[in-house]
Amino acid sequence: MSNAGQEPKGGAERHLGHIALHYRVPEEGPLAARLLMLVGFQVVQDFPMPDGTRFYQLALDGAEAAAGQGIVYLSALPAPDRALMAAVHAALRVGEVDEHPAVAGFRAAQASDPEYGFHVGIVARSLDWVERTMLAARELAANDPAFKGRLNLLANRSRRGTAAVDERLDTSPVFGDTPRYTYGRHAVQAFIETDIFAAGPLGEKLVLELDYVFPGYPENMFTKTEI
Repeated sequence: MSNAGQEPKGGAERHLGHIALHYRVPEEGPLAARLLMLVGFQVVQDFPMPDGTRFYQLALDGAEAAAGQGIVYLSALPAPDRALMAAVHAALRVGEVDEHPAVAGFRAAQASDPEYGFHVGIVARSLDWVERTMLAARELAANDPAFKGRLNLLANRSRRGTAAVDERLDTSPVFGDTPRYTYGRHAVQAFIETDIFAAGPLGEKLVLELDYVFPGYPENMFTKTEI
């Protein structure tokens, strides 16, 4: 295979610029922005659109956002998209007794793995921060009327075998009792699945993923995948 035209690896010639997310219900822009702020994003811009919805620019790092890097643009799902999703749901009889069997199969696959479909991953430098964030999400899901019934929380802990990592996670309020494991070692994943955002072929759910990698271990879930 030719390497002609390829630049050397390891440089910083390119960065992730932005992704665009949509919230499903036109009135739920502030709610969607609030959830992104919970997982570490800062609001850089927030202004009304002519149709009455709100448009947001968010970033994990405001300085990087000024250079066009690491940005999330958040806006309402456009009306044509809502109409298409409604037509898909009607054609497949989603939620009805005669629902198309492909819907159940798709949802079962989603339920089995939060990484099955489109999701947004955020890498944190602090395991404590991941735990605090997930406990805050748990509190919102249980007691905040705006989020109650809208969040599904899951956690994957590192595969066992490293004593220091195992001991830390055994006492974790988030990862201590999870039966789920990451696709690799020396790292954790926490997931917030929500219907506030539109994603996937049914336009129903988006997953926000929080990752942490234990320092000092060259082999981790980002360097070696284990199935």
